[in-house]
Amino acid sequence: MHEIVPLISHYGLVVVFLVMLLDQAGLPIPAFPAFMVAAALGAGGRYGLEGIVIAGTVGSLIADVSWFAASRRYGRTLLALLCRISLSPDSCVRQTENMYLRVGTPLLLFAKFVPGLGIVSVALAGITGVSAFVFFVLDAMGAAFFVGLAVVLGALFKTVIFAFIARLAELGALGLAIVIAAIAAYVLIRWWQRQVFIRQLRMDRISVEELTGMIDRGEAPVILDVRPDLVRYEQGIIPGAVFAHPLEAHKTLSEFPKDIEVVVYCSCPNEEAAATAAKHLKQAGFRKIRPLLGGIEAWTKAGRDVATIPLS
Repeated sequence: MHEIVPLISHYGLVVVFLVMLLDQAGLPIPAFPAFMVAAALGAGGRYGLEGIVIAGTVGSLIADVSWFAASRRYGRTLLALLCRISLSPDSCVRQTENMYLRVGTPLLLFAKFVPGLGIVSVALAGITGVSAFVFFVLDAMGAAFFVGLAVVLGALFKTVIFAFIARLAELGALGLAIVIAAIAAYVLIRWWQRQVFIRQLRMDRISVEELTGMIDRGEAPVILDVRPDLVRYEQGIIPGAVFAHPLEAHKTLSEFPKDIEVVVYCSCPNEEAAATAAKHLKQAGFRKIRPLLGGIEAWTKAGRDVATIPLS
């Protein structure tokens, strides 16, 4: 153990920088407890605890500024990609988007405390046209707050953490195996939660071609739009769509007969919000509900018209 502490003190800031950089790049790394351990073991070395905060903040900013710039260029295409590669459930993405629309850019101050929320909020800041200066200031404050709180807790519980690390060091290879197993379990649990969630959403989808065929034949399905208001304003809507919150779709359609054909669409990966609305409609007694495969993006890619709406 006496050999480990000087080693951490010498290279600790590099480790802190890399952990935060990789965490904000999207890898499922338990960064907060890592910073607590770094603070307890004196990873700041001669730079003190403030060195840990600075190293973590810089690592976060490099990753976040990259995501911000990419989202400015690629828009919601990048957001969809982030949702597909993230281990966070797609519901978290929708909830983050709804929260961002309510709170705005101040969400960046505490977004990093929720797994998966940090990257999505950064992407939304770029998509919604937040100025680079405002983004940089708020994101830097949020990163410093995140790392700083971990450092403070690590310093306060230094004795307990140090004793735990000492015990692991005494166990040698077994102690290392315990640490690796804990990290692997963390990643596995996140992955399993996402797979279970995706399986729950599997249900029959309707393609854009099928929907346009129904419309061209004169059929009149109810088209339900379950996206947030700002997204409808930015992307437009399928003409004639009815608006609803995913969890309140059954209330919106309460006046319609239960055997009517309902097509639900959103702009999220795996049609998560649409599938969630469809499940609530089925529970309310509606029998013919299908999410639109690919959502609004597939509709526009097929060359179909969209209608614009005023921002409410």
